[in-house]
Amino acid sequence: MNMSRARERLVVIGGDAAGMSAASQARRLKGPGELEIVAFERGHFTSYSACGIPYWVGGDVTDRDRLIARTPEEHRARDIDLRLRTEVTELDLDGQRVRARDADTGEESWTPYDRLVIATGAQPIRPDMPGADAPGVHGVQTLDDGQALLDTLERTRGRRAVVVGAGYIGVEMAEALINRGYEVTVVNRGSEPMSTLDPDMGRLVHEAMEGLGITMVNDAEVTKILTGGDGRVRAVVTEDREFPADVVVLGIGVRPETALAKAAGLPLGPHGGLLTDRSMRVRGHEDIWAGGDCVEVLDLVSGQDRHIPLGTHANKHGQVIGTNIGGGYATFPGVVGTAVSKVCDLEIARTGLREKDAHRVGLRFESVTIESTSRAGYYPNASPMTVKMLAEHRTGRLLGVQIVGREGAGKRVDIAAVALTAGMTAEQMTTLDLGYAPPFSPVWDPVLVAARKAAAKVRGTS
Repeated sequence: MNMSRARERLVVIGGDAAGMSAASQARRLKGPGELEIVAFERGHFTSYSACGIPYWVGGDVTDRDRLIARTPEEHRARDIDLRLRTEVTELDLDGQRVRARDADTGEESWTPYDRLVIATGAQPIRPDMPGADAPGVHGVQTLDDGQALLDTLERTRGRRAVVVGAGYIGVEMAEALINRGYEVTVVNRGSEPMSTLDPDMGRLVHEAMEGLGITMVNDAEVTKILTGGDGRVRAVVTEDREFPADVVVLGIGVRPETALAKAAGLPLGPHGGLLTDRSMRVRGHEDIWAGGDCVEVLDLVSGQDRHIPLGTHANKHGQVIGTNIGGGYATFPGVVGTAVSKVCDLEIARTGLREKDAHRVGLRFESVTIESTSRAGYYPNASPMTVKMLAEHRTGRLLGVQIVGREGAGKRVDIAAVALTAGMTAEQMTTLDLGYAPPFSPVWDPVLVAARKAAAKVRGTS
């Protein structure tokens, strides 16, 4: 600890989910007399739902401020010295200090710390090609990004949009742009949208997107983005086609924002994220913690570190970090990779491993796919649902579940997430005592139907 100050100083880099959850939890446990908290955020906003940005852009959420869970003023009222529009540009680990630059004045200064939290998040992947930084080309990761895109949509006269990439962000942004009256083309280098699913399940998403009027272009690699005489984007080019565009949204994915950490020599994993122990302390550094989209987490199913940028994880990381800095004890054991999304009324969910994930870590498995309905078949408005389940060969251990369907499909993945976390087999899942009534499910819930089929297949191949 720096003994020149009467109280400890916690410095937090990043003002969204992980960073401000850590600061807030530490403040709950230690008052201002014990712990000074300084937080740096390079944007204009704090503690907001990045997951809600596509719904704001699409008009489902009409007021940007509804995405903000806690304002800067609310944080400051709790004795957190929050400095907006201030970017940390350097970490001096030996001197236990950070250099920060005020974006408005350009002034730079050093701030000492006793405890440091790195919550720098992730950055949208921008392809290394001509035109990728042209006006009218947008990545969407922060609230500032969302506002910049909306500003462009307000100014743009043309109504042609191209979304590059068909992961969660790409699919959700395609829907948002359709809702705003744009003609939308999605250019995807994969064989089907939603690479977080196996291709056979991604095909169901593909069909639903085309049903909305979205043009899907799969197996296509973008090679450059063309600009007009005014310097703005005018088209997206693949190896053999050109797609006119008045606005382009990059939905290729994100990478951990760890340039500061890398420059300081902090340990990074194979995906470029910071490596931490279970207390979210950076490995090998007693006074530095990290959380949110800039870290890698343990996959409880595969046993490997993965980069899974989700707000649910980030908030939990922040709680763990703040508890430990505040003098308590907490750990983050890992994840099973659960995620849910939608395209209009089509719900898309997955947890655990895909087929290629299981192959990559050397697991043999059995795969089954079943068709069922969200409610008893005779009950009004029962809708179709497809469930795919992977179970380990011979042992029957559940490895992964993917679900695509209409109302009532997506959140069923939580059943599988709990089973995965508990290490259950498909056979054990068949005896789960799930709630039943005709308005909510068939007598055999679709997830249990898949479990029965998977268990039978495992028994037949043992």
